[in-house]
Amino acid sequence: MAFDVDRARRETPGCAEVVHFNNAGSALPPAVVTDTVVDYLRHEALVGGYEAAAEASDRLDAVYASAARLVGGEPDDIALTDNATRSWQAIFYALPFASGDRILTSRAEYASNAIAFLQVAKRTGAVVEVIGDDESGQLDVEELRRRVDGDVKLIAISHVPTQGGLVNPAEEIGAVAEAAGIPYLLDACQSAGQVDLDVTRLKCDALSTTGRKYLRGPRGTGLLYVHPRLRERLEPAMLDLHSATWESPTEYVVDPTAKRFEVWERDFAAVFGLGAAIDYALGWGLPAIETRVAALAATLRERLAGAGARVHDVGARKCGIVTFSVDGTPAAEIKARLAEANVNTSISSRTSAQFDFTARDLPDMVRASVHYYNTEAEIDLLVDKLQTRAFGGA
Repeated sequence: MAFDVDRARRETPGCAEVVHFNNAGSALPPAVVTDTVVDYLRHEALVGGYEAAAEASDRLDAVYASAARLVGGEPDDIALTDNATRSWQAIFYALPFASGDRILTSRAEYASNAIAFLQVAKRTGAVVEVIGDDESGQLDVEELRRRVDGDVKLIAISHVPTQGGLVNPAEEIGAVAEAAGIPYLLDACQSAGQVDLDVTRLKCDALSTTGRKYLRGPRGTGLLYVHPRLRERLEPAMLDLHSATWESPTEYVVDPTAKRFEVWERDFAAVFGLGAAIDYALGWGLPAIETRVAALAATLRERLAGAGARVHDVGARKCGIVTFSVDGTPAAEIKARLAEANVNTSISSRTSAQFDFTARDLPDMVRASVHYYNTEAEIDLLVDKLQTRAFGGA
């Protein structure tokens, strides 16, 4: 069946205001998400914050259930957080590392994750090792397999990097990790909401993501999936009266579910907005979303290349993130000129992905990330403005 783009745009008020190709930064929310957040805030203001939350306990349970459906887990496997980085950090900083322990990661790894690796390596003497890419530009699974031994204590990979269209072979990586009995932490910050995820198929021990990107939820929301086999052996680096129970003056008991990685205080309006966003995505169907987004991105790459831009995306499988540059025109200038035409894009720079930018000697790039509500007419507009602004056309 054809994707009902007209409906998607009607239900997204922002589509009438901007041409939004910054979905990998923060996507335009559907009206139902905004309405959910605002309606809850208005009710909370009338009855009180604690009282509104108590009334909404069933709704909160439903958010956990929806998040579990999104990734193919169980509600007890889900923690709700305030962003993807906090979700990822909750696992990483709970893992014990010692001198000589090895952390294997990808060349495409994101800055926040890499900085955490380097910090822990500095503290403990653990070693960070970057697995090379294969000829397509994705992580080389055979090299990963060869590098695995008893000193490897974590495999941590970005499913979709911030700086290009690559979709790393997460399932094959999971098979290597599972066979070796090594914890596998998958950063799905850029893939959740545009790629069909199933943690059973991915074989990951933990998966982190945000609400604001392809899920189209509110900023300040995130979620974490943690398999029982991992959470049973991890005590979080920080606990409070929500993640653990104070049983006696000298004893506490950690929550047996993934809620052990949460904290008590939260923005309930945003959490319910996240639930609405997940339900909205599930209503469209992630396979249909993935097909639509990948096709739009392929069209954008083709038209950019035809216009003389250098497209820098790699990988055997590509997604909705498109990165490009124009010789002789700085990326920041292109972004600014497009913004003058009401076209939103962003910049990918070396400080976001040092391993990859250094290895490929990449320039700062314009990042245009499509979503299913974008149209080919909007792609034509971006390319037309690019030719006019960047190449000095009329």
